[in-house]
Amino acid sequence: MGWTGLAVGLGFAGLAVLAYCSFRVYLGVRRLGRELGRARARLAPKHQELRGELRDLQDSRTPQPPSDGVRSG
Repeated sequence: MGWTGLAVGLGFAGLAVLAYCSFRVYLGVRRLGRELGRARARLAPKHQELRGELRDLQDSRTPQPPSDGVRSG
């Protein structure tokens, strides 16, 4: 009966260690999510600015007439 109690106790101790580690991972993931949100908020104005510049560049580009180029035969 002593070995059984020891095995159950060690099992619970192992589960406690796993629960502690998973809780630490959960806190780390939450912290990372907040950090990503802050970075996204800081970069959003620059992102919109770059999108506007790209749109302006695409709108100002004049279409080129098709050239003969190289023909395969």
